[in-house]
Amino acid sequence: MAHVIMEGLQEYADLATEDMKAAVKKAGRKAKSDVQAGAPVDTGQYKKSWTVKTTKESANAMEVTVHSKNHYQLAHLLGFGHAKRGGGRTRAFPHIAPAEEAAAELLEREVEAALK
Repeated sequence: MAHVIMEGLQEYADLATEDMKAAVKKAGRKAKSDVQAGAPVDTGQYKKSWTVKTTKESANAMEVTVHSKNHYQLAHLLGFGHAKRGGGRTRAFPHIAPAEEAAAELLEREVEAALK
């Protein structure tokens, strides 16, 4: 009897893990699209440089990173503004923090829905 119960619990854990990994991937893609939508456009290269990368994956865990491949130096400067050479400051374009918050909320909703 205990063996059958353990098999059932293991099967549930495996399904939950797959659903969690799918939710993490979906949240990463959503964060990338939100960052790209809110990013300032001069030539468009910064906006196009955002990507999602799987940084850690094990049998029961997954971690993705949303980052700018080529223009990572600009992310902080554009998000918070910076001092200009002749004095004054540039305007901030907060595009990363709102995307991160939206992705976290999406991940929470997806995980709750998957575990029900």
